Amino acid sequence: MMDIRDNWRVILLAVFLVVSTFAMFSPGVGGDSTGSNGAVVEEESGGPTNLKFGLELSGGTRIRAPVDGVTAENVEVPSRTAGGTIEKRVAGNLSDVSAADVTVRLATARNETTTVEVFSNNVTEDELGAALEASGYSYETIRPGVTEQTRNTVVRILRDKISKAGLSGGRVQQVETADGQHFVVIEMPNTNQSEVEELVTERGQVQVVAGFPAQNQTGNGTQYKRVPLLSQGDFSSIGTAEETQGLGPNVPVVLNQEAAENFSNAMRNFGFVTEGVGQCRWRTTPDNPGYCLYTVVDGETVYAANMGSRLAGTFRQEKFTQSPQFVMSTTNMSEARELQIHLNAGALPASLNMEQGTSYFLAPSLAEEFKLYSLITGLVAVGAVSVVVFLRYGDPKVAAPMLVTALSEVVILLGFAAAVQLPLDLSHIAGFIAVIGTGVDDLIIIADEVMSEGDVSSSRVFQSRFRKAFWVIGAAAATTIIAMSPLAVLSLGDLQGFAIITILGVLIGVLITRPAYGDILRSLLTNK
Repeated sequence: MMDIRDNWRVILLAVFLVVSTFAMFSPGVGGDSTGSNGAVVEEESGGPTNLKFGLELSGGTRIRAPVDGVTAENVEVPSRTAGGTIEKRVAGNLSDVSAADVTVRLATARNETTTVEVFSNNVTEDELGAALEASGYSYETIRPGVTEQTRNTVVRILRDKISKAGLSGGRVQQVETADGQHFVVIEMPNTNQSEVEELVTERGQVQVVAGFPAQNQTGNGTQYKRVPLLSQGDFSSIGTAEETQGLGPNVPVVLNQEAAENFSNAMRNFGFVTEGVGQCRWRTTPDNPGYCLYTVVDGETVYAANMGSRLAGTFRQEKFTQSPQFVMSTTNMSEARELQIHLNAGALPASLNMEQGTSYFLAPSLAEEFKLYSLITGLVAVGAVSVVVFLRYGDPKVAAPMLVTALSEVVILLGFAAAVQLPLDLSHIAGFIAVIGTGVDDLIIIADEVMSEGDVSSSRVFQSRFRKAFWVIGAAAATTIIAMSPLAVLSLGDLQGFAIITILGVLIGVLITRPAYGDILRSLLTNK
């Protein structure tokens, strides 16, 4: 009967193998992702297993682009300036730039200096400098790009957009090149290029704009005004895109209290609740549109709605604020779903500059070939190691446990990947192969050390020799972890995935599989 106290390391290895196998094959481990409408979204998986495959093994799109913008640093501004004043002044001295395209970050404990950012690819450093001087603000330097806070916001909103769109398995991250340039990288497995580009390169600024005849008419005919009334921050609740009889594709929304009051007052003041009811003619006579509520996304009007008589009645009776809800209509369901995504995720502070970026698409059929070749490469590696080990020792009692233990590391790593839903790419596969090689190297060191001086029938002698070998293995593991750590921490693309798998494999080997192999070898070679 097995002595649990003497063989607890083997039992620990067996437990990890069982848990890893459960993580790989048990339905529901890792969980299906839930879309924005509550529906379950199936991720790209490895068929009967719970393994997830990344871009290189499932196909998809990768976009790498900088964030549009130019930033002035160490800007001298009055400490008591009304909110929005700086943005309006700077925007007023730039062509084709609104106050929404300018962000000021005052110096705080978090921000060492005051910065002014302009989110436009049409504004040069010289133009921003001239605009700041014309506004009465001095500055120290102006550079292309945006601040770290803006980049973090862009990454967060892009993740939200991908999640709300039901595109699971994607990854959004920042990377920095050796010369200090910053890029945002989006990887979307099993997704076509145009879909991803459309989703992540648009800013997603949504507005409800009131269009109505101006009060002061001229001899040139009716003049119309457009006044923005609502934006993303004014909505307290966003419904699911749907197609309703009589309303068409739409997104139900609920306003917060302050926005509801402002909206209600504007509808009465602009005449929408009297002569403007049902008087939107934008689609038939765009030059004489009448009273319209426009849904505008990134400056483009996607729909123009009439003021309904029932809704107008709530404005006239000042009851709208009691239940501030209405629907934002679009021309088709695709636009409605996109509108819902933008409303839920929010507007990007700046867009991605695709002219300075790259876009890459890998066909799923080619990715399937990579997957097959990766499997073949792994099997060849295992076969080659098996041949070398059996030729080296010729004793199945030494070689067989060595191979089983080495492959156990791969099983545990695959279980970990399935549990955390790590999308496996070619870099991870390279890491698995490296783990097999380094694992067998360490096991050979153990076997050679304990068998090098002849008879090893005594458990005490075995333990003494095993400790010597384990010190060597531990030192080698520490060296590997130290060497790989910079690659695992820095955003260096595929090298990061390789380094992470290698480090995890080394830790699993030192803490679990190598000690277990020692116990197995002791049981086979020593007398009880």
